Amino acid sequence: MRRNRRRGLGRERFLMIASAVLVLGSLTATGLWLGRDKSNQGDGYVVDLSAIENSKTAGKAEEIGGETKDVEQEVVTADDLDYDPYFQETNSQKVENPDQSESASMSDEAEQQREEQRSTKSNEEQKQQGDDESNTGEGIAETEQIIEEENTTALSTAMQPALTFSDSDTLIWPVVGNILVNYSMDKTVYFPTLQQYKYNPAIIIQANEGDLITAASAGKVTSVFHDPQIGNGVTMELGGGYEATYGQLANILVSEGSYVAAGDIIAEVAAPTKYYSVEGTNVYFKLTKDGNPLNPLAKLN
Repeated sequence: MRRNRRRGLGRERFLMIASAVLVLGSLTATGLWLGRDKSNQGDGYVVDLSAIENSKTAGKAEEIGGETKDVEQEVVTADDLDYDPYFQETNSQKVENPDQSESASMSDEAEQQREEQRSTKSNEEQKQQGDDESNTGEGIAETEQIIEEENTTALSTAMQPALTFSDSDTLIWPVVGNILVNYSMDKTVYFPTLQQYKYNPAIIIQANEGDLITAASAGKVTSVFHDPQIGNGVTMELGGGYEATYGQLANILVSEGSYVAAGDIIAEVAAPTKYYSVEGTNVYFKLTKDGNPLNPLAKLN
């Protein structure tokens, strides 16, 4: 019985001691936990969102993690970086302070002035470039024209036949027909239409209207003209100082500066002018050397 009592008391003591230890341990753990929370609250910090919002609005400095930052300055800097005067809308709902708006307005005006200056400069450069290109184009065109003229001149010079008519050379008849009025420079001859006598530096050859007129010799056309007495005419340089003149022509086929060979068709016979109405349709043919008239019959075969 005594042993059982001792065992019961021992158990009770053990349970009491164990209970006390558990209670003390619980209290100790609770105290440690509460102390840690207080320590954390003392060493850390509490972020007051309302204070941050107020600091953004009022522009007050806020201490975060031991560093001082100007929240408003950061916001302004961000706006400045995002600001683009080319794409900013006029009706923007963005709120800006008066100083910043005035600064932005001045910046817009300055940027607009710079843009106008760049546009003006660009237009001037384009105009200058256009003038340069135009001048360059004109210069190229002038150069090409000069080269073409030189080539044409060289070609025409190379193709020019030698005009070597001499005193021993002869002529072919420009048209076949009778002599209506003969050459006469030593005495006057009678002209039926004019009903008078006068000198005649040419021969008047009878022909039919529309007959073909050929070149009496190879030569270069120096003049295509109209004369009241002999109508349309052509003068050719034959070489050696000789020149031949044809009158009473129609449908002239040659032009000034062209070269013809002996026997080439140069025109047709025209109706006679009023100065040769009585003589009738004819061809006026004149030959000169160094400007002095010669009798064509002395050279015609």
